[in-house]
Amino acid sequence: MGPIRKILLVMAVFGALLLARPPAGAFAAELIMLEQQGCAWCLRWHKEIGGIYPKTEEAKIAPLRFVDIHGQWPEDLAGIRREAFTPTFVLVEDGQEIARMRGYSGDEFFWFLLGEMLAKLPKS
Repeated sequence: MGPIRKILLVMAVFGALLLARPPAGAFAAELIMLEQQGCAWCLRWHKEIGGIYPKTEEAKIAPLRFVDIHGQWPEDLAGIRREAFTPTFVLVEDGQEIARMRGYSGDEFFWFLLGEMLAKLPKS
């Protein structure tokens, strides 16, 4: 096989891998954090949980996405009810709301309630 054919083959395999991967943010389950600028409880959550969450087993099940309640509402969340109270955490699977947690009153309470939310996900 000549060098050009090898390059073309590598490019074809790489292209196929890229097409096979789901796009960024395309997870079966996702945890949406609804927040707003100036929210003291949102800041506290970011200080206590924000740096840890991406490294947890919970993040593998439901990666986290932040949505500003005053910003443009994402198209893929059209079926999810907006919220005025922040922070609010919405567990979404395939565009459907599974569970909602309003507020943040500390790390232990957050992890406990998140565990209850994740338990509501359909078993695959």
